Amino acid sequence: MLLTKGDKIFGAISHTVLILISIICVIPFLLLISSSFTDENALLNNGYALLPSKFSLAAYQYLGDSFSTIASAYGITVLVTLIGTTASIVITAMLAYPLSRKDLPKRKFFMFFVVFTMLFNGGLVPSYLMWTQVFQMKDSLAAYILPGLLTNAFFIILMKTYFENSIPTSLIEAAQIDGANEAIILFKIVMPLALPIVATLGLFSGLNYWNDWMNGLIYISDSHKFSIQVLLNQMLQDIQTLSSGVVKQSVSTSAMPASGVRMAIAVIAALPIMVIYPFFQKYFQKGIMVGAVKG
Repeated sequence: MLLTKGDKIFGAISHTVLILISIICVIPFLLLISSSFTDENALLNNGYALLPSKFSLAAYQYLGDSFSTIASAYGITVLVTLIGTTASIVITAMLAYPLSRKDLPKRKFFMFFVVFTMLFNGGLVPSYLMWTQVFQMKDSLAAYILPGLLTNAFFIILMKTYFENSIPTSLIEAAQIDGANEAIILFKIVMPLALPIVATLGLFSGLNYWNDWMNGLIYISDSHKFSIQVLLNQMLQDIQTLSSGVVKQSVSTSAMPASGVRMAIAVIAALPIMVIYPFFQKYFQKGIMVGAVKG
């Protein structure tokens, strides 16, 4: 098909706009990384720049003194993210699949409870009492996984809609005729055909677990069980306290790279996700578009 002059002009304008938007999105990350490698005095005097005005590793050297603690927190975060993401996808699929079946008895009744959770919740205090006193999850890894992150109605609706639009009913009926039960149909037939939505929701869930610090702040008081986000947030608060002079120190803190450390902390927390994201990006368009539009 030959492109008209108007199509070429529209394509050129569209590409130009997208390139500009991409540059606008990338610049903050470049500023973040550059600032983490900039000398503290130069950062305070000259401000932020795309290239360090005076290169320095002081911020990373400061964080390097706590390498073992940071490595342990990274290990906890990776473990929680892997377990939580896997459990989230499995549970979401196990609820979305029956809701996608039009022959499910009381289908609207169960769907009501899914949608209801999008509108109302019990609040922080009842949730805290339930998880800590009833389920005894205080200072446990389960406190990172279960409260508020394991699954949500938005994920369930996306996956349910994807199943309805992309999985042929005839395929399920053929599997039933061959004697397959519902578990085999779900995990052996439906899930392999739903890789785009599985990968998309898996990345969303993984991001939620990786970036979560609220559950750690509320349910974790043992510093040996801090996740990377909780630990870095605690370190940031300590640096702000020392730099403000609220706590008297025998050692001067004037040379502490407070601003650079803030940027280095953000780089350390975001780097793994920035590396992994491109590998999942190809699933977004198909997974989200098909899962969000009801057929």
